Amino acid sequence: MFSSAFLNDAREFLPILLQGCWTTIKLTALALVLSTVIGFLLALMRLSPYALVRLPATTFITVIRGIPIIVQLFYIYFVFPEIGIELSAFQAGFIGLGIAYSAYQAENFRAGIEAIDHGQIEAAQSLGMRYWLLLRRVIMPQAIRITLPPYGNTMIMMLKDSSIASTITVAELARQGQLIASSTFKNMTVFTLVALLYLTMSLPLTALAHWLEKRFGRR
Repeated sequence: MFSSAFLNDAREFLPILLQGCWTTIKLTALALVLSTVIGFLLALMRLSPYALVRLPATTFITVIRGIPIIVQLFYIYFVFPEIGIELSAFQAGFIGLGIAYSAYQAENFRAGIEAIDHGQIEAAQSLGMRYWLLLRRVIMPQAIRITLPPYGNTMIMMLKDSSIASTITVAELARQGQLIASSTFKNMTVFTLVALLYLTMSLPLTALAHWLEKRFGRR
């Protein structure tokens, strides 16, 4: 059971921490959309038969996966202003997180597309289907089923990694916890609440990921 002192402190701190939770959710959602769009385009480029299209995507993915996310955030937030690109901490946070995860999303999408029976693609091409129609009618419906389970895991990882944005002063959950702890010195209470809130946000995503694995993993 939690002590009365912990509960009293929790009532005082939770409103501020919940504001951080809302920022974390927005940050994760925007980064997820950005990473999905960029990742899908990169996957299509990686599968292109043309080297001029394929090599830039391969290089981008290799570079992004080889640089820590925190360094990418620092570069976007601190270096970009020197070349005239001014971004708020929140903008730099979701853009950096989205770009960082786009490389992993691209590999998930590429693996899903490559897992499709090539005979189906050849059969569709023999019927005269053009590339975009083939992509929409044959490739994507099957690739989505394959990539959904790892996509669910990516959502969980992105939610947790959103805490890295605190290093560039984004007022998300981890940052709010740091500020409260530094002003009250109640580290155990504050970071216990932060951990519980992250767990609370992660549990629905974890349940979704498990459901997707069971629903589509056998196919």
